[in-house]
Amino acid sequence: MSINLKPLGSRVVVEPIEQEEVTAGGIVLPETAKEKPQKGVILSVGPGDRDEDGKRIPMDVKEGDTVLFAKYAGTEIKVEGKKLLILRESDLLAIVETK
Repeated sequence: MSINLKPLGSRVVVEPIEQEEVTAGGIVLPETAKEKPQKGVILSVGPGDRDEDGKRIPMDVKEGDTVLFAKYAGTEIKVEGKKLLILRESDLLAIVETK
């Protein structure tokens, strides 16, 4: 997906990873019963905040990272029919690393 959003400051654009719609027992969950996703892939990263001297503070995350974020954090937007979140870097809880 090509995205034309460039977040400002220490913000990131995240595409949430939706949970499975069917439980292990085979029950199909309606949209209203699903939990809000807390895991997603970073699509775009801002340049970072500035310190007291005006120098950029580098971001700890990069495009393509899979991250965990706070449940009700960020602002939800729709771009090209996809739900995306704009979050502050401080709302990110962890980077998911695969071994």
